Amino acid sequence: MLEALFGTKNRELVLQFILVFEEGYAREIARFFDVTLPSIQNQLEKLEQGGVLISKMSGKTRRYFFNPRYAFLNELTALLDKSREFYDPKTKQMLTLQRKRPRRVEKPL
Repeated sequence: MLEALFGTKNRELVLQFILVFEEGYAREIARFFDVTLPSIQNQLEKLEQGGVLISKMSGKTRRYFFNPRYAFLNELTALLDKSREFYDPKTKQMLTLQRKRPRRVEKPL
């Protein structure tokens, strides 16, 4: 959808993933979208160098987040939210927030 603006489809997918799940690491994103790991790593590195993302080491894993100091963060998230409306139903469903672990049995809804 936004390939012309972001340069590659993978860069758009990385941004969408981090917007929906608030954080992510390279292998997780690559598996989620079924794309190659090096292509995701390259996009994460470029986005971090550009100041859009920041990373933090968690053990041996580098986790990526949106940089809260990025000047156009609000505009970028609004653009990504709007573009998600035009995705095909399969991709749109994939990008709806999914639980990372099961809900506790006794927990009220």
